[in-house]
Amino acid sequence: MKDLTQGSIPKHLINMALPMMIGMFIQTLYFIVDLYFVGKLGAAALAGLSLAGNAMFLIFALTQILNVSTAALISHAVGAKNKVDANLTFNQSMMLSTVTGVVVCIIGYLGAEAYLNLISQDLETVQMGLAYLYWFIPCMALQFVMVSISSALRGTGIVKPTMVIQTLSILVNIILSPILIAGWGTGYAMGIAGAGFASSISVIFAVILLCYYFKTTDKYVSVDFALWSIDVPRIKKLLAIGLPAGGEFFLMFVYMGTIYWLIQPFGADAQAGFGLGSRIMQSLFLPAMAIAFAAPAIAGQNFGAQNYQRVRETFTWSAIMTCSLMAILTLVCLSQADLLVQGFSDDKEVLLVSVVFLQIICWNFVPSGIVFTCSGMFQSLGNTMPALFSTATRLITFIIPALWLSQQDDFQIEQLWYVSVTTVCIQASVSFYFLKREFKKRLPKVELSRDNLANENL
Repeated sequence: MKDLTQGSIPKHLINMALPMMIGMFIQTLYFIVDLYFVGKLGAAALAGLSLAGNAMFLIFALTQILNVSTAALISHAVGAKNKVDANLTFNQSMMLSTVTGVVVCIIGYLGAEAYLNLISQDLETVQMGLAYLYWFIPCMALQFVMVSISSALRGTGIVKPTMVIQTLSILVNIILSPILIAGWGTGYAMGIAGAGFASSISVIFAVILLCYYFKTTDKYVSVDFALWSIDVPRIKKLLAIGLPAGGEFFLMFVYMGTIYWLIQPFGADAQAGFGLGSRIMQSLFLPAMAIAFAAPAIAGQNFGAQNYQRVRETFTWSAIMTCSLMAILTLVCLSQADLLVQGFSDDKEVLLVSVVFLQIICWNFVPSGIVFTCSGMFQSLGNTMPALFSTATRLITFIIPALWLSQQDDFQIEQLWYVSVTTVCIQASVSFYFLKREFKKRLPKVELSRDNLANENL
C-alpha cells in the first residue's frame, strides 16, 4: 500500500502516471502495429477492424463499472485504514468480473454478426469484422478479471506491477501481430483474424502473470474465495458508483456506432478512414489519460482520510497537466496530421478522410482533457452520476443535429466532425459545473472557506 494522503500531490501524480504513460506508450505502439498490418489488407479489412473494435466501447462500459467502483471503494477504505473493508470489496469485484466475463463471451459469439450488419452495408467489411471478432472475443472476456485486479491495486496506490505486466502483454501482442496477420516466419497468414488472435493470447499471458503476482507477493488486498459469496450491500455499493461510469462508455459506444451508421452511404473507405483517424486519436489521448487515471486514487484516499484541501489540489494539478498535454497534441494534429496517418493504408481516400478528421477533431482535445479530469474526480468522490449526465448531454447534442444533417442533400462527412467538436465543448462545461457543485456539497464548509481565501480554482 502507498499512502497518498501525505507528500507532494504533483509528485504523486507524476509517480503514478509515469508507469501508466510507459505502458500506454507501448499500447500506442500496439495500435500502430495492428493498424499497419491490417491496413495493408485493404479498406474493407481496416473498416472491419474499426467496426469490430467499436465493440470494445461496450466492453469498456462493462469493465468500467468494476474499474471505477473497485478503485473508489478501496481507496476510501485505505484512507480510513480499513483493510477488512478493502478485501471485501476486492473479492466481490473478482466474483462479479468472473461471472460477467463468461456471459460476455457467450453473448459475443451469438450477437457479433447482428451487430456488424447493423452498422455496415458492405458484405466484405462485415465478413472481415466477424473474422476479427471471433478470435478477439476471449480477449474481451478476460478484460474483466484484469480490470478488477489492476483497479484494486490502483486504489491502494500501487500501479507499477500492473503496468509492467500490461506492458509485457502488449509487447507479446506486438510481436505476434506480424507473425499471425502477415505470416512472418511461418508462411501462414491468418489475415485480420490474426490480429484478434494475437490480442487474445497477450491477454491470457497478462492474466497468468497477474495471478502469479497475487500468489507470490504481499499485498493490502488478496483473493479469499470465502468472500466470493454474494454480498448484496457491497454489490449495491459497487453498482451505485460503477453503473453511471459504465454508462459513460456505453453512451460512447452508441455515439461511435451512430457515426459508423450515418457514414454508411459514403462507403467502406469513409468508415475505414474514420476508424483509422479515431484509433490514432485514442492513441494520442493515452498519456493525458494516464494522469486522469492517477488522480482518482490520490483524491480518493484523501477524501477517505477527510483531507479535503488535498482533494481540491489534486483536481487543480491534474487539470493543468492533462490540458497542457492536450494542447501540445492539438498543435501536432494541426501541423502533422498527414504524417500521423501515412503508411497505414495505400488508399488515398481512406488517408484523406483520416487527415481531415484529425485536423478538425483536434479542437476538442483540451475540452476532452477537462472531461477526463472531472470524471476522475467524480470517481474519487464516489459519485459518478454527474459524469454520466455530461456524457448524455454530449450524445444528445450530437445525435439530433447529426441526424438532421444526414437528411440534407448537401450532407458532407466533415459536418459530423464539426458537430462533435461543439458537443465536447458543451460536455466539458457541463462536467466542470457539476464538479463545482459536488465540491460544495461534499466538502465541509470550513474547508470551502479556506479554499476561497486561498483563491483556489473551484
